[in-house]
Amino acid sequence: MTRSRTRALALAAAVAVLAAGCVESGRTVHPDAVQPEARCPVEPDPSITTTARIAWQAIPNGDLVVKDRRVLEACMPNAEITWSKFDSGGDVVQAFGAGSVDLGLIGSSPAVKAVSPPLDIDLRVLWLTDVIGSAESLVVRDADVRSVRELAGRRIATPFGSTAHYSTLSALREAGIEDEVELVNLSPDKMAAAWQRGEIDAAWVWAPTLPELRRTGTVVLTSAETAEAGHPTFDMAAATAGFVEDNEDFVRMWTVAQDEAARALAAGESGAVESVAVQLGVSPDAAREQIRGLRYPDAREQAGPEFFGGALGDVLVDTAAFLVEARETDGTAPPATYRQMPYAEAIEEVAAR
Repeated sequence: MTRSRTRALALAAAVAVLAAGCVESGRTVHPDAVQPEARCPVEPDPSITTTARIAWQAIPNGDLVVKDRRVLEACMPNAEITWSKFDSGGDVVQAFGAGSVDLGLIGSSPAVKAVSPPLDIDLRVLWLTDVIGSAESLVVRDADVRSVRELAGRRIATPFGSTAHYSTLSALREAGIEDEVELVNLSPDKMAAAWQRGEIDAAWVWAPTLPELRRTGTVVLTSAETAEAGHPTFDMAAATAGFVEDNEDFVRMWTVAQDEAARALAAGESGAVESVAVQLGVSPDAAREQIRGLRYPDAREQAGPEFFGGALGDVLVDTAAFLVEARETDGTAPPATYRQMPYAEAIEEVAAR
């Protein structure tokens, strides 16, 4: 396998995982919790009057910190900002297609699908919210199953089109049993019931479903281990090209907020952990455990050659080829369509500050 192909497969399933439904920013999960003081890490810019509809997901990344602590509202007091929660990257793609969101977590696989035929949505990738480790894992019902190979003939659930789906496919191919299992497309909120009814033998998923399944199951492989095998996965944020072109100042300030949140999460700062806990509706200890399963690159790292500073465009080109090979799409757009997706300008400016 070529190096570029490995990188392509790595990003091919970076996906957002959220549930549809519009909410306001702030402590919407625990409405009785004390609202932290909104603070901007740089000088606020009241000249920004953008209307921004942001798609978010219930996973422990910088979005939860930015949303909970109302960083965007503090940095851009005259902008109009709303947050919409989605269950999957596919739902976010539909929202982009319908013109109902401007920016949000979507992941590389659905982003590439979105810009490919027949959807042909013009998107720009803005940020990597996290590199996935043990936060996504394969858990099995039968304690006697100790390896992926032993799942031959079993039913495995995963949300199709997600990073977990990609990790599942990668692991099955490495084990040589991709044609010997039945993959079941289930959203995380439906997995627990299917698990309890014995309708599935294993699942590759993330929190809060993952810890629930672990109570009666056993983890046999994590996304950290598939990353070591050459198949890392990421969660990514994207926006429509028109929104980026018309709102460069907003995107720059949004990137400042994401960079600040990434640094806080990477350092394990208590305020960031509290925000994640509140937005997920879990205890701080549970939030810390989930945070440990992810890595949060800051703007300087993302501006480097591994990401926006070089490889990302070619990775997305190869991602499109992978999706066709995996029968996830019917065709690809010209390579230039994918190479123009990474929007590095805001990250480079933030990294230099």
